[in-house]
This record gives sequence, C-alpha cells and structure tokens, in this order.
Amino acid sequence: MPFCRGPLHQAPYRRKPRGGPPDLPEDYTLRLSLCCGHCRRRTLPPSVLYWGRRVFWRVAVLVISALRQGGYTLRRLHGLFCLSRSTLERWRRYFHELFPPSRCWQRLRGLLLPVVAPQDLPQGLIERFIRSRSDPVAGLIRCLQALLDPV
Repeated sequence: MPFCRGPLHQAPYRRKPRGGPPDLPEDYTLRLSLCCGHCRRRTLPPSVLYWGRRVFWRVAVLVISALRQGGYTLRRLHGLFCLSRSTLERWRRYFHELFPPSRCWQRLRGLLLPVVAPQDLPQGLIERFIRSRSDPVAGLIRCLQALLDPV
C-alpha cells in the first residue's frame, strides 16, 4: 500500500458522520488512515463505517439509496435524514453509473446467482443478502462486508 515503499504510519482523523444515531461511541467517529513515512502520501484502508470520502455512514448511503429506489419520496427521506435532493441524486448516479463498472462490483456480481442487474442496485443487492440470511441485520452486515472484499 505505501507509494514509495516507505514505512506506514497510522494517521486517523475525526469525522462528523451523518445518517446514524447521535449516541454512538466516539471511536466510531474516527476514520482510519495510513500515511507513508517517506513521501507522506495518505491512503484510506477499506472501511465498513465510511464509503470513501463520503460524510454519511456507509450503511446509510446503501440503505437510504435502496429506500429511494423502493419508492420513498424525497420529502420523506429529507424528513428522516435531512438529505438534500442533490445528495440523493449523487448517490443514485454513483450506483447506476460509477459502481457497476468498478472492480468491486465486477468481482462481486460473479458470485451472485442469479445476477443482480445494474439498474437494480443497490436495492437488489441488499435484498439478495437479506434473503440469504435469516436475520435482516445479519444480511445487511454481510452485504457491507462483501462490498469491502467480495472474495
């Protein structure tokens, strides 16, 4: 992972995540980050809590996008999560345009039979994992884990 083969240092930083309960322990606000000891470039290791640089929790992005796809209105989602139309549109665009050609999805979709169609993302993906488990929470957790390392 280091860019110039230097030693890796931890450089965690605080986030102010949105979309989750307000009473989570402070440890959940840390975003782990690694920093090269020579060139000082940073890299983010995979995280179940955060989806890259997004401010919302990974699970919130996934579930809220699926709720919107399943028929929840913009007004209702705004009331529940204080989301703007532009944020929801950005997430929709991500799941329909940027995620399907990603390496992560290319590997993961080969493991899912029958295949989840790109236009059914993310709702179809969540449903597939929930059906494979007896517990919806366990299915959602497995879905989040598979999105990190689908192998």
